[in-house]
Amino acid sequence: MAPPLHPLRRIHGTSGPSRRSLLAGVAALGALGAAGCSRVPTAATADGGDLLDRLRAAGVVRLGIAGEIPFGYIDKNGELTGEAPELAKVIFKRLGVDRVQPVPTEFGSLIPGLNSQQFDVVAAGMYVNPERCEQVIFADPDYQMLDSFIVRKGNPLGLRDYRDVVEKKAKFATGTGYAEIAYAVEAGYKESDILIVPDQVAGLNAVEAGRADVFAGTAVTTREVVRKSRKAEVTEPFKPIVDGKPHVDGGAFAFRPTETKLRDAFNAELAKLKKSGELLRILRPFGFTEDEMTDLTAKELCGG
Repeated sequence: MAPPLHPLRRIHGTSGPSRRSLLAGVAALGALGAAGCSRVPTAATADGGDLLDRLRAAGVVRLGIAGEIPFGYIDKNGELTGEAPELAKVIFKRLGVDRVQPVPTEFGSLIPGLNSQQFDVVAAGMYVNPERCEQVIFADPDYQMLDSFIVRKGNPLGLRDYRDVVEKKAKFATGTGYAEIAYAVEAGYKESDILIVPDQVAGLNAVEAGRADVFAGTAVTTREVVRKSRKAEVTEPFKPIVDGKPHVDGGAFAFRPTETKLRDAFNAELAKLKKSGELLRILRPFGFTEDEMTDLTAKELCGG
């Protein structure tokens, strides 16, 4: 991207190529899904909107996804899966909506698509931040996320955080549109020296081939991508520094601002899943651990 990135991919702004590693065929499936489903209109009523009632009557909720593993994607069998869609299936079933339907799009189109009623809810692991909170309302986060590095086996340069990358003049790589670009720049790394690759798989390849000393990404994605590597390993997760302070992100479902009734009902079921431990059981197959469970609230992350 030409302009400097604001800290946090998945976080600030709604445009750009953030978290957009679309699987082959996703866009086509999205077009078919959108064409095959009539829109469910919403009403800005004083009691918090009537979308939940309409979804119950229709028996289906349309989920906006961004085709990114492990957050929300279409698998090799053409089935909708990922941490957010699987969680949506459970919660909406409890709310009386039996089916979910994917509407794939690019990450930067999720909020515009939601507000233009192309789908009913964003189910893409979207980070909650004040800028986005001005455009949509969020459920409380269903996960929190730290960063980690992919490095060569043994971590020969001893890279543990962005300051180490700068001090040791390591060859630094990260993904297109990733928040990690801004984290590195804030630590003092020259943006023009960053090797930008498409995604975490390309990042692993760059480290294994010696084109980069380190690739930065989220703890979940880096942890998963190195599982079968003989040449690389992942570092311990850490909090990046944003505006001089350690930072933790939280990902959540997004709703249109008029639909507080649906958001509140969703939150109530999410709280039950957290309390029972079922949330972790739902998310664990996608690489999430106890470390990614959180009590953060949308209010906190929205800045008030």
